[in-house]
Amino acid sequence: MLRLERVSKTYRVGAFGRSSLKAVRDVTFELKPGEVVSLIGESGSGKSTIGRMILRLTKPTSGTITFDGTDITGLRTAGLKDYYRNAQGVFQDPFSTYNPIFRADRVFAMIRQSYFPSVRDDEWGDRVAEAVRSVNLNPDLVLGKYPHQLSGGQLQRLLVARALLLDITLLVADEIISMLDASTRIDVLNLLADLKERGLAVLFITHDLSLGNYLSDQTVILRRGAIVERGATDKVFGDPRHPYTRMLLASVPRLGVRWEDLPIPQVVAHDGDSSLDEVEDDHFVAHFDHMSTVDG
Repeated sequence: MLRLERVSKTYRVGAFGRSSLKAVRDVTFELKPGEVVSLIGESGSGKSTIGRMILRLTKPTSGTITFDGTDITGLRTAGLKDYYRNAQGVFQDPFSTYNPIFRADRVFAMIRQSYFPSVRDDEWGDRVAEAVRSVNLNPDLVLGKYPHQLSGGQLQRLLVARALLLDITLLVADEIISMLDASTRIDVLNLLADLKERGLAVLFITHDLSLGNYLSDQTVILRRGAIVERGATDKVFGDPRHPYTRMLLASVPRLGVRWEDLPIPQVVAHDGDSSLDEVEDDHFVAHFDHMSTVDG
């Protein structure tokens, strides 16, 4: 369904854009119908940039992104609108998506205006209510409310319901549960798993290894804009091949074990791996970073 082929993104930085920052480097992977792929990486690894390029919110510097065989990087106007009928995104901070002076269900009205202007009011109301129920919300309790009257989990699920009104086939979920409390996270994760069962493809972008392991069929490990490991989730987590992946997994907190008792991951050198020196140099930084950000 979706394929990225040697995709890179370079930003101009510094005074007058004289310097460059390569945020994504030669990324290649694919997403099949009804499949969940977890894109896992620490902050600054380029994972959100990849999601934004897939959603055409930013343009790749090089490489191709194809959806059902069509290169989306060159889409314009009507072609881009048709693409958004099939692919939508939900992002990290649900509150930033809503205008606080409007009711939360205004996001549905915007979809109606763009894609379903001829649908009657009563029919549209039925469609919205059905979409809201499909994400395990009660329409009577959430529709007509302002964003501050709803929880983060409810707002995120309303955004998923908004996407479902378009009958999408691809959802880019970028850190959509990182701002939710633990009790709400599992509800949203189970919702994504349910969408997968309905045939929806999901790109699940996260820094949390445990969440990626819980949900995904395939896992892509990203570091400094480049893929260091990818494959079936059970193999990546059960038998990691790259030293950086092994280091991340060794840094995940364990119940009943204090941080000072955790073993220091061993980095074993392999010939020709130019990233090993960087992995060793960053070992303690990454170790403590993931101790604080990855759920056990």
